[in-house]
This record gives sequence, structure tokens and C-alpha cells, in this order.
Amino acid sequence: MSDMTMCLSHAPLLRRINAVLGRLPWEVPALFARLIPASIFWASGQTKVDGWWIADSTWYLFENDYALPLIPPHVAAVMATFAEHFFPILLVLGLCTRLSALALLGMTTVIEVFVYPDAWPTHGLWAACFLALIAKGPGRLSLDWWLGWDRQRDM
Repeated sequence: MSDMTMCLSHAPLLRRINAVLGRLPWEVPALFARLIPASIFWASGQTKVDGWWIADSTWYLFENDYALPLIPPHVAAVMATFAEHFFPILLVLGLCTRLSALALLGMTTVIEVFVYPDAWPTHGLWAACFLALIAKGPGRLSLDWWLGWDRQRDM
């Protein structure tokens, strides 16, 4: 029996498995796509502050290690520190989810291109989460849903 014939003989089983897995509600992967990257960005943001203030080490990194074009280091440090705290909170709440995912996708792109270009496998995983949220929305387990701001008919 050839490989193709064997594969085709398993097609009905694969269709049944896919049908069962296809019934998984979007809320489950959407929740993970929100919470996992939110926790990563929040943890990164926490390394940038000392109490309520931006840490000296953050100023140093943006002035010396992170080579961002067009944005002055002090402005970039404030923007990154703010973004890594604000958007994860919104993602956890499922509030302004698509916009928050888009903002963090942009930040991920900047990090990948200008700061850590060899970390594409990690950044690709973050990007996949953000792209899924942008495309499908936050799901029913979100404030966006309960406020009526983001309800997809196909959920």
C-alpha cells in the first residue's frame, strides 16, 4: 500500500477528529492568546521600573544598547515602559483587545528588527497570538464582548 493510499484510507478518521477539535470554542485559545503574551510583556515592563519610576538601568539600555532609529532614547524608554504595563492590563481584561494586540504586535516588530533580531522564534509566537486576536477578536470571556464592543457572529 502506497503512502498516499494509506493516508487516504485514514481520511474519514481525520475528518472526524478535525470535526471534534473544530468545536473547541474560540474563547479557550483567545484567553490563552491574551494571557500568555500579556504576562510576558508585564514581566518585561516590571524590569524597567523601580517603584513608580523608570529605573536607571532602563535609561541606560535605551541610551546604549537598544538602537532605535528616529525615536530619541528617553522617549522610547517611556513609551516602552508605558506600553509594557498598559496594554497587558487591557489584554487580560479583554478591553480594546484588537487595538492592544495591534500595539503589542508593533512593539514586537520593533523589538525583533532593532533590538533582538535573532529572537524571531519567540517573537513569532507572540506575533501569532496577536494576529489571532486581531483577526478573531477577544472571545466572549472579555469586557469587549460584555460591553458589546467586539462581538463576532461566527463565535
